[in-house]
Amino acid sequence: MSARSIARHITTLRNFYSFLIREGEIERDPTEFLALPRQASSLPKYLNREEVERLIAAPPADKPAGLRDRAMLELLYAAGLRVTELCRLELAAVDRDAGVLRVIGKGNKQRLVPFGEPAGDAIDRYLATGRPALLKGRASRFLFVTGRLVTGRRGSKSSTMTAGGCAMTRQGFWKLLRAYGKRAGIFRDLTPHVVRHSFATHLVEGGADLRSVQIMLGHADISTTQVYTHVARRRLREVVDQHHPRA
Repeated sequence: MSARSIARHITTLRNFYSFLIREGEIERDPTEFLALPRQASSLPKYLNREEVERLIAAPPADKPAGLRDRAMLELLYAAGLRVTELCRLELAAVDRDAGVLRVIGKGNKQRLVPFGEPAGDAIDRYLATGRPALLKGRASRFLFVTGRLVTGRRGSKSSTMTAGGCAMTRQGFWKLLRAYGKRAGIFRDLTPHVVRHSFATHLVEGGADLRSVQIMLGHADISTTQVYTHVARRRLREVVDQHHPRA
C-alpha cells in the first residue's frame, strides 16, 4: 500500500479501538504507539498560462451554452473557486461594479474574492444573451444555469416545476471541462481543481503573498497554501536552468 493508504487504515483502527475503550469492551489500546508513515508531499498539477488561454478560448462564442461555459472558465481561473462554489454561485453574489464575488465556501464560510475585467466581460456577455436563451423566460437565483427544468413533486405525482432552470452540476461541469481540455490540446487529467491550482500558482509566481492567496482560496490553515511556495521554487529552478549561462 502507499503511505497515504496505510495512514488512512491506521487512523481507522485508532478510531475503532478508541470506541471500544469508551464502551468498556477493552482496557488497553493496541494502536497507542502505532506511528503513521511519513508521506511525501506531492506538488499540485497546474496549467501554464498559454494552456489556460487555449482552454478559456475553447467554448464556442456563438451559442448560449458556449457563452456560459466561457464565463465559467474565466471565473474559475480568475477567482480560484472550487467547482461546487462555482456551480452554486448565485446571481446576487456577483458585484460587477466592484469586481468582487461573495462566495460561500466550506463550513458555510463566506469570503470576498476579486475577479478581473476579462471574467467580468465574459459574465456580461453571458447575462446579456446566453442566460436568457437558456432560461427561456424562467427564473433562477443561480448564475450558471442549464436548459433543463427543475423537477419536483406536486401531491403524490412527480411533475415538472416550471418556476426555474437548473443550476449547472459539478458532474456536468467536469464533463464540459474535459471536453474543452481535449479541444485545447490538453490531454492529461484535467479537473476544476487543476484550474484552481493554476490560479494560485500564477499568483505566487507573480509575487503575491501567501496570506492573500490563502484568503482568496478560502483555506482555513495557511499550511495548506504553503504548497504553492514549492511550486514557485521549482519554477525558479527551471528559470535558472534555462536562462543562466552557468546553470
